[in-house]
Amino acid sequence: MKKSKFSPQQIAKILKEFDNGKTAAEISRDHGVSTAAFYKWRERYGGMNGKELKRLKQLEEENFRLKQMYASLSLDHDMAKEIIEKKL
Repeated sequence: MKKSKFSPQQIAKILKEFDNGKTAAEISRDHGVSTAAFYKWRERYGGMNGKELKRLKQLEEENFRLKQMYASLSLDHDMAKEIIEKKL
């Protein structure tokens, strides 16, 4: 998973600036983020504070690791099944 150069607290601060009346173009120029990324953040994290956003990021990373572990174990299980079937 690609690491963001913005911390959850920074993202929350940027979104709060938009709520306070700044336009998306101004925010993009000030913080060096594309408008597409800004709107994606707004869609995903709108209404969250810094702590909630940080916790959400941690859960997403943990979920990604668990999915990778499951895929690896599933492949191992399938290979073990094939080996057992060939021997019997």
